[in-house]
Amino acid sequence: MLKIALDAMGADNGIEPVVNGLLAALKNEAFKVFLVGDERLLKAFLDSCVLSKAILQRIEIVHTNDYIKMSEQASNANKRTDTSIYKAIQLTKMGDSNACVSAGHSGATMSLAILQIGRISGVSRPAICTCMPTITPNPSVILDAGANTDCKPEYLTDFAIMGYHYAKHVLGYSSPRVGLLANGEEDSKGNELTKQAFKILKQYDFFKGNVEGSDIFNGSVDVIVCDGFAGNLVLKASEGVANSISIILKQEIAKSPLSAIGYLFAKSAFKSLRTKIDYAEYGGAPLLGIKKPVIISHGKSNARAMECALYQAIKSCDSGICEIINDVFAESQKGQR
Repeated sequence: MLKIALDAMGADNGIEPVVNGLLAALKNEAFKVFLVGDERLLKAFLDSCVLSKAILQRIEIVHTNDYIKMSEQASNANKRTDTSIYKAIQLTKMGDSNACVSAGHSGATMSLAILQIGRISGVSRPAICTCMPTITPNPSVILDAGANTDCKPEYLTDFAIMGYHYAKHVLGYSSPRVGLLANGEEDSKGNELTKQAFKILKQYDFFKGNVEGSDIFNGSVDVIVCDGFAGNLVLKASEGVANSISIILKQEIAKSPLSAIGYLFAKSAFKSLRTKIDYAEYGGAPLLGIKKPVIISHGKSNARAMECALYQAIKSCDSGICEIINDVFAESQKGQR
């Protein structure tokens, strides 16, 4: 049975959403979990839940005395061997678990994934890959969403290749279309980084050229490539817009009885909209380019977000995405020799 190492510590809202998300996922998917963190806290919380014996048998608590707080620097993560994220990464590195999921310190998770599990040979830099809602039934994929603030053209090329294969083999898109985020669709647009990356990417059949920010959401391409600085800005701005839309809708509905009546007739449509723009539904973001699946979740993740992050880990394992990326880059390296 598939095994996942789940870092239970360090999230903004404590262990409750992490464990509740886990319990929901265990009811829907067949996997075992190493629940890594403070045994006293975790056992007390599990004891307070009404759980079947079958569920409890699939949970193994791995005790740690320490965890990396959000306010701390990630630079010493590799030296603190008794933290929850260090042990979760170690379980994955050694093959005890098939994947690692964490809503704790993202910098520490990335650092340990690179230093302990290691990059796939030929990948210049790992990238955070996250899904974004579109006007079509299929979400788009954007990477890098924050792992690399300063990039070289070859990094963006690697991101494009990894994003293409993630969309194809994990999301099931038959022929993913890849675009390069720029300040215009014309070939000449962009900064020096994107102009150089464009020259490299145009040799690939999946590359459709430059795209603008609006193309992330209109479904004109399936994968959007950018540096981690721009990608993280897009991600945070999108979350802010989605949250603002929900608040504005509630305010407008509350303004008049007529609006409230209209809402009742369109309630299912509003519910679908909330679900589609809710970051929790997309779970965590895989760190592509690492030898084993590592899923990074938002620190403020609720139970639903953690549940979906675990589904992301399962999909990554079942699809063999790490092995696929490894094979693709191995072939590329052969062609260069």
